[in-house]
Amino acid sequence: MVKKRILSLSPIERLMRKAGAERVSPEAVQYMAETLEEVAKELAQKAATVARHAKRKTITAEDIRLVTKNS
Repeated sequence: MVKKRILSLSPIERLMRKAGAERVSPEAVQYMAETLEEVAKELAQKAATVARHAKRKTITAEDIRLVTKNS
């Protein structure tokens, strides 16, 4: 089963090149996209938990800061 991507591959490839890669394989870009999506989903879930604990429905930048600081 093919997993539907949320993030576009072109910006991820540009990011990898800006980080110093001269060449990037399509497979590396794909794997990076999948990894970034997994990490982002985990952070969003943790941030949602923090927001709910504060009796809010909205995730704020501070919630993201809190979960990334403690990760």
